[in-house]
Amino acid sequence: MEDVTDLSFRYICKEYGADMMYTEFISSDGLIRDAAKTLAKMRLYDYERPIGIQIYGHLPDAMVEAAVRAEAAGPDLIDINFGCPVNKIARRGAGSGMMREPDKMVEITRRVVEAVKLPVTVKTRLGWDEESKIIVGLAERLQDAGIAALTIHGRTRCQLYKGQADWTLIGEVKNNPKMHIPIIGNGDISTPEQAREAFDRYGVDAVMIGRASFGHPWIFREIRHYLSTGEILPPMSVAERVELAKKHLSKSLEIKGERVGVLEMRRHLSCYFKGLDNFKETRLKLVTTNDPAEIFALLDYIKDTWQ
Repeated sequence: MEDVTDLSFRYICKEYGADMMYTEFISSDGLIRDAAKTLAKMRLYDYERPIGIQIYGHLPDAMVEAAVRAEAAGPDLIDINFGCPVNKIARRGAGSGMMREPDKMVEITRRVVEAVKLPVTVKTRLGWDEESKIIVGLAERLQDAGIAALTIHGRTRCQLYKGQADWTLIGEVKNNPKMHIPIIGNGDISTPEQAREAFDRYGVDAVMIGRASFGHPWIFREIRHYLSTGEILPPMSVAERVELAKKHLSKSLEIKGERVGVLEMRRHLSCYFKGLDNFKETRLKLVTTNDPAEIFALLDYIKDTWQ
């Protein structure tokens, strides 16, 4: 979710019912070098709370220093990302690459917990590959290292995002009598019904929504409504999606300025209108136009044309 869950997107997700959010993940190496782009990712607003700053890396000393610096930015918790499967991250031993070094993972976790006063949480996966699904025992060790909660994505690192997430081991961790911290399930939750099943079948304390929120941030409102009423909300109309896109774009321009605000909105604008017939030409204009006024005019055109 790097370059997706930025300030403007989090603003929208919070408005549509997200209970807890995390920053884009932040490189410990970049943070201790005071890299400008990395520091900018730690900018937080009170309306986002509760919010965690998520860090990643493979060097214990750098992770400790990064955690201390992240704590100074004023989040509600520090989250360690041991789950990212992207090659450039995992092959350096960071993210889910740490699944091949569980002792080091536990050491980093313990040292970060000891270095900060805020709660520390961890996100990870089932294991490196099908032959090394170590999450049940690893979860106990991470808990013993002092974490406040554990998020588990139901795939191995080698699966990346292919195939279906396997929630059986997530349920096994949750139902392990030795576990007493909250367990958060992650992977393939894209509908309210799937969220309900995760709670009912596997007993998790919460579900984390990642990719399914991209182009569909109102999913949080849909899930909350279904869990509380048993009713499915009607789909967002094109007009409603246009107004949402306008609000998101306005927030992006406010926070990042015209040039960057437009460039970083393109990935969102191309997704807000998935499924519309004969939309290819208009989508191309949305993701190539640099003038905010022209983009707002395009959005009005979409509302008038695809009612």
